[in-house]
Amino acid sequence: MRYRKLGKTNLLVSEIGFGSWAIGGPVMAGNVPIGWGMVDDEISKKAIVKAVELGVNFFDTADFYGLGHSEELLGKVFKGKWNDIILASKVGNTLLEDGSAGNNYSKEYILKACEQSLKRLNKETIDVYQLHSARMQDLKQGECIEAMEQLQHEGKIRYWGISLNTFEPQQEAKFFVEHQIGHTFQIAFSIINQIALKEVFPLAIENNYGIIARVPLHFGLLSGKFSREKTFPKNDHRSNRLNPELLNLSLDKLEKVFALAERRKMEKDSFAMSFILSHQGVSSVIPGIRNEAQAVANVKEFPTLFDEDIDFLHSYYESDLQLLMEAYRKG
Repeated sequence: MRYRKLGKTNLLVSEIGFGSWAIGGPVMAGNVPIGWGMVDDEISKKAIVKAVELGVNFFDTADFYGLGHSEELLGKVFKGKWNDIILASKVGNTLLEDGSAGNNYSKEYILKACEQSLKRLNKETIDVYQLHSARMQDLKQGECIEAMEQLQHEGKIRYWGISLNTFEPQQEAKFFVEHQIGHTFQIAFSIINQIALKEVFPLAIENNYGIIARVPLHFGLLSGKFSREKTFPKNDHRSNRLNPELLNLSLDKLEKVFALAERRKMEKDSFAMSFILSHQGVSSVIPGIRNEAQAVANVKEFPTLFDEDIDFLHSYYESDLQLLMEAYRKG
């Protein structure tokens, strides 16, 4: 395992981290699934332990994942053992009174939510606390910034940042830089989703914000393991996000990408991970890991891609894959 500095922090994180959304289990926001389907906690615990054995020291979660269950699992595994582990969590997404998904970035809510996260995690301090997809109106209102700075002053968090919106990450990133706040950006970034490359990456690199790259395999699509007949359980968010029409369109668009991976004699998922790690500024990539087999597949040293391959993937995104991202945006 190789380790990279997380931006302007003093944290040295494994370049492959552990994305902990999936181990939160099935949760519904009204009729909308917001988890990854059924999980077995014992299998999840073994995956966590295996990842650590392979060199992972960076775990990313959120209080919204399993409505706290993901944090609870990490807290059980690492209770009394947090010294060698760097933990990032998120705050702001919540269920509203009617059971639907919503958010709350008030100072009162964030302070209370942090206390609850620390209890679930069996931890005294969160290493990196992130605003979970906060938008411009939340940042301008200011309470969320006050809350983060107070928590840092009190020693309940070490550093903080923002998990940027998937489709429009630019404005919030610019706000952070202009106001010289926070330390990290979590960005949706993959071969399929390169939206952040033009504006957010240069901002982060120039101003030394650590980049945490999420959804590197685009919900499993870039693993190359999905057939056109693939379906997902109703309690898996991909049953909505990857409907049959989008799945088939995606597989059509990915044929050239997979063909290039095969020419390079690389596994498709390894090719996708290598693409991300080949970009300056990335501190850690956080694939979702649900079991030991996925830990072994995702936690290894990935080679740097040839410049010509990266150039092709950039140009192919501009010509074809960004049209696919527009289809995802429209749902």
